[in-house]
Amino acid sequence: MDEEDEEVTDIKLQIFHNNLRENIIFLLLLMLLYLASYALVSRFRRKDRDDLFSTDEDEVLVYRISSWLCTFSMAIAVGAALLLPVSIASNEVLLLYPNSYYVKWLNSSLIQGLWNHVFLFSNLSLFVFLPFAYLFTESTGFVGHKKGIIARAYETFTVFSLLATVVLGITYVLSAVMDPEKISFLSLLNLGSVHLPFLYSCVSFLGVLLLLVCTPLGFVRLFGVVGQVLVKPHLLRDVNEEYQVFHMEIASVKRKLANIELLNVSITDNSAAGSDYSGNYTNGGGYYSHQSLEHLYQRKPLENQQNEHQKLNERLRELESESRELEKLRKSSAFQRNFVYPLAMLLLLFFTGVTVLLVVQNTLELLIGIKALPLSTRQFTLGITSLSKLGPFGAGLEVCLIFYLGATSAVGFYTMPFMRNVRPQKRKTSLAQLILNCALVLILSSALPLLSRIIGITNFDLLGDFGAIEWLGNFQIVLLYNLIFGTTTALCLVNKFTGAVRQELCARLVENYVLFTNYMSFIN
Repeated sequence: MDEEDEEVTDIKLQIFHNNLRENIIFLLLLMLLYLASYALVSRFRRKDRDDLFSTDEDEVLVYRISSWLCTFSMAIAVGAALLLPVSIASNEVLLLYPNSYYVKWLNSSLIQGLWNHVFLFSNLSLFVFLPFAYLFTESTGFVGHKKGIIARAYETFTVFSLLATVVLGITYVLSAVMDPEKISFLSLLNLGSVHLPFLYSCVSFLGVLLLLVCTPLGFVRLFGVVGQVLVKPHLLRDVNEEYQVFHMEIASVKRKLANIELLNVSITDNSAAGSDYSGNYTNGGGYYSHQSLEHLYQRKPLENQQNEHQKLNERLRELESESRELEKLRKSSAFQRNFVYPLAMLLLLFFTGVTVLLVVQNTLELLIGIKALPLSTRQFTLGITSLSKLGPFGAGLEVCLIFYLGATSAVGFYTMPFMRNVRPQKRKTSLAQLILNCALVLILSSALPLLSRIIGITNFDLLGDFGAIEWLGNFQIVLLYNLIFGTTTALCLVNKFTGAVRQELCARLVENYVLFTNYMSFIN
């Protein structure tokens, strides 16, 4: 009996130590993500009198609390984007070093708990923290109550409760319409297992649809972004000569602008010196009316000069922008010009081509019946076998492709026309815009593991409640998504690389048609 008691005690101690170790790891990861998110949010946050340096202490406290909630939500968004890469890398590390003392803490329970925590905090951030932060910043307190932080908190909780009631009512109606057999009156009170998973399923579906639109656009626009950031090769260009030409043209434009400004000043001085107290202008012994001399000396010259001044200013801005680009080319090294830029372009082409091939392969396997749907139905154990046919190299390629999908989706999403007013700017983004951007990034990052699994980038199962989203088991939705994603990506790439050729061909055809019609009219 004593030996059995000791064994039970050892098992309990081992479970306790494992749980303690996992919670410490989760806390350290959260702190690391929070610090990174705080640096990111601080880079875009507006720091002026309206947002931060307020004389009202309650306003400063509200701003800080909302900013903390916003930063926490951004940390969860980053964690959601890292779920699949971390899980795939952990599986390969355990395969390479199964008996290593330094990776014993890495196990299936840790990865499963990480997915569960990210799912839980994603729900809380999306449906609780971010709405509360926005309502808290907009609250002023109920009429008749003493102004202060308590009054604003009361108003925020009241409005948030009403909003939550409306959203839960809509969720109950939608779930009852879509699946009336599983919904009863008692399920109305079952918030954790019915309403929140269904609501998150709808939001994840919306995020996957957004990725379907912005990711193919991001494939194309990322080439332009890389071209703007990196220095292109010179390729038979004399950059020094072009820089001197631009410098001389800038000096010429500035000289013309100075002459126009001097002419305007002289006209203004002559008009002021030749006017009397009655508003009439003198010329020797005669008088000219105010309107006639204004028409003579000011209106016609100034209108033309203003138009010319505006054109010269626009030309000066263009020349200065091009001059900065040439200065960047002059200062760049040969290694940066001739190696980094071609390598970056080749990597973009390689990742895009591999993604398209994987989507095509996944679509064919779904049609044949070889590939299973991304809905997780089995218990996963880490470190048994590699999920890639190429082993560690294939797993590393999958991780790179997932990061590439995240980058392309972010670029495509924030370069869309309707995102112009929402796009964050460095040191110029208000707290309300930060909250909105955190919500959008959280939706997209939470949908990134679903996208990677749907289009066949990886075979790693979606763990926890991510793999229990019901629409992932719908064959028609998954197949249609693959078809649309592959088709739109191929069309966007073809349009990108053949657009200039098609425009030139159309211009030549139009020119030949005009010449032919002119020739026929001349003959007739």
